[in-house]
Amino acid sequence: MPWDPAQYMKFADHRLRPALDLLDHVPLSAPAEICDLGAGTGNVTRQIKSRWPAAHVTGVDDSEEMLARASEAPDIDWERADLGSWAPRAAPDLIYSNAALHWLPRHERVFPRLVSYLAPDGVLAAQMPRNFTAPSHALVDEAVRSGPWRERLEHLIRPSPTQEPAFYYDLLAPITKTLDIWETEYLHVLSGPDPVKEWLKGSWLQQFLAELDEPMRGEFEACYGGLVRKAYPQRSDGHTLLPFRRLFIVATI
Repeated sequence: MPWDPAQYMKFADHRLRPALDLLDHVPLSAPAEICDLGAGTGNVTRQIKSRWPAAHVTGVDDSEEMLARASEAPDIDWERADLGSWAPRAAPDLIYSNAALHWLPRHERVFPRLVSYLAPDGVLAAQMPRNFTAPSHALVDEAVRSGPWRERLEHLIRPSPTQEPAFYYDLLAPITKTLDIWETEYLHVLSGPDPVKEWLKGSWLQQFLAELDEPMRGEFEACYGGLVRKAYPQRSDGHTLLPFRRLFIVATI
C-alpha cells in the first residue's frame, strides 16, 4: 500500500518513544551488522547508527515513498524489500524492528525465520502495536461496515495481527537463550483537530483509504472521524488522550 511520510511523521515524537524504549533494552555493546526492518523514514535507523557508529547498518522497507525520505541520511545502506521474503546479505548481530512485523501474516513462521538469520549471540528486538481491540482500531471496522464502501473495503478487515505475549513466548523460548517479553500502554496526549483520526490515517487507516477514490474516500474518512471523536473526546484543556498498548520482544540466541 502507498505510505505518506508526512502524515506518518505528524506524531513523530509519540511514535519515536516506543522505538527508543525497545532500543534501550538491546543487550549488545558493539554489534557489527545491524538490520532495521520496517525502517520507514529512517528516523529510528539514524538513532541506531548514532548508538553504534562503527556498525554497518541497513534500513529495510518496502515503501518507495518512505525510503525516498530515509535515503537523505548518510552512512546507512537502504534496501527496498518485502519484509515477508527478506533475507540478510550477512548474518546480523541485531535484527531490529519497530512497528512493522504486525503487517506480516503467519508469525509462527516469521519470527523463527528471523531468529535463524542471526549471528551467534545475536539479538532479535521487535515492537508491535497490540491496540487492535481498542476503539481507535475497532471503529475502523465499524466504519467499513456502515457505508456504501463496505463491498470495496470489507476484505481488508482481519483479526488482530499481533498475538498474546504467551504465543511469542511458546514460539521463541525453545530456540533462544534469553527471552524478554513485555507490554507497555502509552498514554499519548495529542493536540489538534481530530488527532486520533489523523494518527490512524498515518498507519492502520491508510490501507482502507488507499482502496477508495473521491468523494467516497473523504466520506469514509469523515465517517470514521465522527465515530472516533465520540470515543476519544477532547479534554477541557483542548488535548485528546490516546491510550495505546504495544508488545515488546527481545530475544538472544
